[in-house]
Amino acid sequence: MTVPENVLAELRTAAQAASDKLATDIAGLDVGERLGITDAFLICSAPSDRQVSSITDEIELKLKQEHGSSPLRREGKDSGTWVLLDYGHMVVHIQHEEERALYGLDRLYADVPSVDLDLAPSS
Repeated sequence: MTVPENVLAELRTAAQAASDKLATDIAGLDVGERLGITDAFLICSAPSDRQVSSITDEIELKLKQEHGSSPLRREGKDSGTWVLLDYGHMVVHIQHEEERALYGLDRLYADVPSVDLDLAPSS
């Protein structure tokens, strides 16, 4: 695995925040060797625009609180169907279930290693 430990810690924090807000199909991908511009992707889904927004807010809050990290760019917040949070070293994709099926990031990056997100069960 090429994901640095500090990035892995933030990826896991973001994944747990998403899980806590009931995101589904949460996946971490080691894209560093394939892309070269970022180390990892976190991809997760939600069934509604409102939940996409809620997951986005929770991820941003937890990463700020626990790691002092803020996104360099934020795209799609107004649409509510696909929000991209670019932290430089990792990119978080929060997608409406229909958008995820349509654009198929999982299929595009099926050849990269998965990242163990070490998720605790949601309470």
